[in-house]
Order: sequence, then C-alpha cells, then structure tokens
Amino acid sequence: MASQVNEKQHLDDGVRTLPPPPLKIGDVVVDPPILQAPMAGFTNAAFRQMVREYGGSGLQATEMVNARGFVWMDEHEAEHPDRLWGVADEPRPLAVQIWDNQPEVMAKVGKRLVDEYRVSVVDINFGCPVRQVTEKAHSGSYLLRDPDRMHEIIRQLVEACAPTPVTAKIRLGCSRDNINCNEIASVVEQAGAAALTVHGRTAQDFFKGSADWERISEIKSHLKNIPLIGNGDLDSAEKVVTAFQKYNVDGVMIARACLGRPWLFAQAAAALRGDPIPEDPSMEEQRDCMLRHFDLVVERFGAEKGTLLMRKYACCYAQGKRGARHFRTHVAKASTPAEFQSIVTEFFPLESQP
Repeated sequence: MASQVNEKQHLDDGVRTLPPPPLKIGDVVVDPPILQAPMAGFTNAAFRQMVREYGGSGLQATEMVNARGFVWMDEHEAEHPDRLWGVADEPRPLAVQIWDNQPEVMAKVGKRLVDEYRVSVVDINFGCPVRQVTEKAHSGSYLLRDPDRMHEIIRQLVEACAPTPVTAKIRLGCSRDNINCNEIASVVEQAGAAALTVHGRTAQDFFKGSADWERISEIKSHLKNIPLIGNGDLDSAEKVVTAFQKYNVDGVMIARACLGRPWLFAQAAAALRGDPIPEDPSMEEQRDCMLRHFDLVVERFGAEKGTLLMRKYACCYAQGKRGARHFRTHVAKASTPAEFQSIVTEFFPLESQP
C-alpha cells in the first residue's frame, strides 16, 4: 500500500508539512523515505558502506546487474557478478537492480536473488538510456515503447520473487515527443509491482536539462495503491525537502549528487525531521573519507584494479572544490596505491569554490 498521510501531515495550499511518513514497499519499511539510486560503475559495496557510515538512506541499491550475464556465469560455474559483491552479508534493507528483456531470464535471476542472497527488494531497470543497453540489448528505457513486454517481465518477476517486493524504475518516456509515463505507471501497478520510481527526464535527454518534477507529480493520480518515488536533480537537503513539500511523491531517490558526498543522505534526513542540517565535513575529513573508500575498494579488487576503479570516485570527491581540475589531471594517471595516496596528499583540494 502507498504511504498514508499521518496526523502530523496535511496539505496546506498545496504544500505538505514535514516530516513525511516512512515509505512502505510491500512489507519493507523505508525510513527515512530517501533512497540511494542504483548507478552502474559506482554504487558497489564500498560506496554503499560509505553511505551507511554517515546514515540517512532508508534503502540502498546495488549497481544494475545484467540478468542474462548472471545466468551465463551460473551455468558455467563462474563467480557471480562483481556487482553482487557484499550483497549477501550487508545490513538490510537492500535492493538489487536487474535488467534484460526476457521475462523468463529475469524471473530466474530474481528468484536466485531472493532465495540465495535474501535481498529486500528486486528492482527492474526500465530507465537506463545508454546505447549499449537500449539499442544493442533492447532493454532499459528501450522497453518503454513496449508496455506489454514490461507487463510480462514484471508479472513473472513478481510471481518468482513473492513475497519479496518487486519495483520498477522508469523515465518519463523514450523522447520528449513520446512521453508515456502515465500509461506505463498503470502497467507497472497492474503487473503487480510494489513501487514505481520515476526519473524526471526522457531517455533522449540522458542527463541534460532539468528533471521535470511536475510531470513526476502528475503520475501519482495514475497509481491506485503503490508509492511513487521521484528522482532527478536532488543535490541538496533543501531540494529533498522541496520535493516532498511541492510534489505528490511518497519517497525520493538521490543519484549522481551523492557520489562524492555520501553524507548528503544524512543531511537530507535531518532536514526532513526539521533538525538543523549538518555542515559538510571539513575538507580534511572529506579527504579522509575518500581514502577510507579507497581502502575498501583495494581490499576487494586488489592494488592495481582497485586503484584504477577509484580514480573516477576521486574525481567525484573533488568536484566543486578549488583546484579540482588540477587534481583530476594527476589522479587520472595513478596506477598503484602509493601513487594514488601521494597524489591525494599533494593535490587533493582543501578549499571549496568561492
């Protein structure tokens, strides 16, 4: 059931007072109703651990997992995908996002995730706009043009995963000339999904322009019983508060803005409670946070691969700081832990932009 407005809430001239109630996805309680988005190449176990240490996210998610690749690995007795690293042992609730266009394959993987990994939520990616997923694999946001197939994927996954809830993440449509999110929302609910997340851009937009939260909010009237989660451009605690105050959503999902700021969830959660918003960590603390993140990555992937993987995170941590470009130039060349740590010591920006 969708979150119900409690006694502390009301609508006053279209503005909802805070705090919002916890979000319910099936039997999973998401409190606070702030979700960490699944992001390919970024939201691995090390990143999730950094977010967890600061707190504030009611539900975290893995990177998206290719269902067909998972099945191939399983059939060939290979190690399961790196993107499932840490999932079996992490605190709950935790969502795993999967993608493909074959209902039977998706159902098979969903059942494995529930039976073997005991995940809290299985999320379906119907929003990825990347060409390799859309045009080459006819998956992700490509499926927004095929509601019948979406319905069958969701239906079979819901049946295979029960009673674990299945959710879906979509965009507004494939293009600005073909915005069909209202129709898709009804399809998602009718197929049995327990929640819907909507990114407020079309697939054609990628990440250009601004997310359309008015469009996201309009979708709520097309849902009868499941919660609506809004996603797009939430890069501050104040914007999270505004999303709940101005728009008809039951939860919010923070994506790219958190990659170099894992403390953003804690700030947003405090703001929703009406508490003072914690200050950003000091520059030295941010640097130390990044180095702890680096240690976790190297521990899992080894010195060489871990260093290569961490370079993109390091750029995120430096974003918005004076001298970030200079730092990125150097850290992009790091190939060993010693080089990485030396570059961080010498070049990591310790001043914010004016």
